[in-house]
Amino acid sequence: MTTVVKPDVRVDRHVPTVRAGVAGRSKEASVALLMFAPAAVLIATFLIVPIGLTFVLAFTNARLVSPEPAQFVGVDNFVNLFTDDTFWASLRNTIIFTIVIVPFQSALALVLALLVNSRVRGTTFFRTVYFLPVVTSIVVVSMLWLFLYQKDGLINVLLSKAGIQGPDWLGDPHWALFAIILMSAWQAMGFHMIIWLAGLQTIPEELYEAAALDGATRWQQFAHITWPGLRQTRTFILITITIAAFGLFSQVNIMTQGGPINSTSTLVFQAVRSGFQQQQTGYASAISLVFFVLVLVVTLLQRFVTRDKEARR
Repeated sequence: MTTVVKPDVRVDRHVPTVRAGVAGRSKEASVALLMFAPAAVLIATFLIVPIGLTFVLAFTNARLVSPEPAQFVGVDNFVNLFTDDTFWASLRNTIIFTIVIVPFQSALALVLALLVNSRVRGTTFFRTVYFLPVVTSIVVVSMLWLFLYQKDGLINVLLSKAGIQGPDWLGDPHWALFAIILMSAWQAMGFHMIIWLAGLQTIPEELYEAAALDGATRWQQFAHITWPGLRQTRTFILITITIAAFGLFSQVNIMTQGGPINSTSTLVFQAVRSGFQQQQTGYASAISLVFFVLVLVVTLLQRFVTRDKEARR
């Protein structure tokens, strides 16, 4: 009698579960891509494509409005750029503005943050007042200070009452850039005050109480507790102020138009003026490319120096 051996057929009950999981993840991925699509289109339209066109147009003689097509000219735009006195004046003004505004504005913002961080009555009011210039349009602020800086403006009137002859703030090449630095620091320090304030509130209060019990002065508490505790905050603030300082444009465009005698012209202002007023799109792209490389190098260098100091500590 022959025995028939039936094959051992086992049904994997986990297969439907696995398939359902794969289908669910696929559906989630499709939904995520669908939600990301609008942002991707905007990023590509207003960021990736303009950057790519800048790299391409910098090596052409393209004009904003011209019946003739753009032609490849190699590095002619860069040769003309590096022999242009206006470019070197704009580069010098941009560097001076950045070197002065970074420590000046960050220090003022830190002082304000320390003041409003104290537990006294009225701090909410002062936080609002200090932050008000940030939410005000830079165009409105520039026009306001344009009137203040006039020869018979409020600033010179107050100086005259103190027996001081006020200068022609925006008409004198020696004072114009300083006037823009002063206005820019006043307008933007409220934003960085909030960042400093957020960093201050992350420092445990117990450290100050222990330091006070040990007899540490206010300055010693700041030097050994507050300043080290703001390490990450100050790195972020220095980088953001530096990038914003290199992009100086609106104040110059409204208040001085780069004058007098190119004493307030900046790289961004020169690029916009060359591209839209003079319609030299290729030349403006070359300026923008140099500006991009400069900001990239400065940011990486600043970040490297900051990390090196932190590592040594």
